[in-house]
Amino acid sequence: MSIQRWTKRLQAVLVGAALALGAAAQAQDKVSLRLNWYLGGLHVPFYYGKERGFYAAEKIDLTINEGRGSANTVQVVAAGSDTFGLADSSSVISTAARGADVKSVMTVLSSTGFSVVSLASAGIRTPKDLEGKRLAVSPGDPLAQLLRAVAAVNNVDMNKISLVQVDPAAKVVTVLEKRADALLGGADDQFFLIKYRGFEPAALRFADHGGNIVGMTILTKGDVIKSNPDLVRRFVRATIRSWDEAKKNPGAAVDAAMKVKPDLNRQSMLDQLQVDFELMDSKNVKGRTGFGAQADWEQTLNLLKQYRGLETNLPWTAFHTNEFVGQ
Repeated sequence: MSIQRWTKRLQAVLVGAALALGAAAQAQDKVSLRLNWYLGGLHVPFYYGKERGFYAAEKIDLTINEGRGSANTVQVVAAGSDTFGLADSSSVISTAARGADVKSVMTVLSSTGFSVVSLASAGIRTPKDLEGKRLAVSPGDPLAQLLRAVAAVNNVDMNKISLVQVDPAAKVVTVLEKRADALLGGADDQFFLIKYRGFEPAALRFADHGGNIVGMTILTKGDVIKSNPDLVRRFVRATIRSWDEAKKNPGAAVDAAMKVKPDLNRQSMLDQLQVDFELMDSKNVKGRTGFGAQADWEQTLNLLKQYRGLETNLPWTAFHTNEFVGQ
């Protein structure tokens, strides 16, 4: 074979490879995920999965957008601005019950991290210890309503608890300045904001005292489920893999997320993530990433109806499906 012919053949091979790569790139579905809040430990697995190529392996070109609260995330997804969202179950349920076309397709955390967070020196170790205490809450805070469930189960007199209204960002400062004995917040959030300011925190988790609801979920529009179930299945599969692999390599997972925001506290992120790994399970779900137990979702509905004024006759399957998990 002459050098000229060999060169032409090589050029043809290279052109073919380039076209194949271009076709593969075009085959990637562009997908966006709206988080529930600014980047924190809870969000680490998604960034890890993107860096490791778990989403790309499912032919998904993923963009991750920070959020401004679960309620806002559900609204953004319902409007079609993002393909998927990460939001707490109560926000998904309450919005869907009002007619929004959204549904949970994966349970990320089967237990809620909602807690009474305090300084350890405040001595709040049981629900009964809340009597006589001042708790920092925010206007419209759903935690204040769910606290009533904890109080009812544990025979706590809510009339003996004072609620101090503060801006969400001021909760931790309010506790540190002793203007409140504790705050209503998250075991994977405000707990560590207190810890990394040099104080010893404590958390009384709702989930441990009769106030458990399903925690974080992945949601999308009903139209997406109907029109492109394969995309939903691939996204859920990649997300399950991301969480499972992050659990095996939490340090590497945090490092992947910190490439996006290098100024974050690495140890705090790692601590937050470890708490979220604990919250993946409930008494009804053990070690099955993404699966939502009927008992957990029904209990969530019951608590929301009783303590948050939810009005719906729809079954739990109207708000969550397991059809994309484990396939």
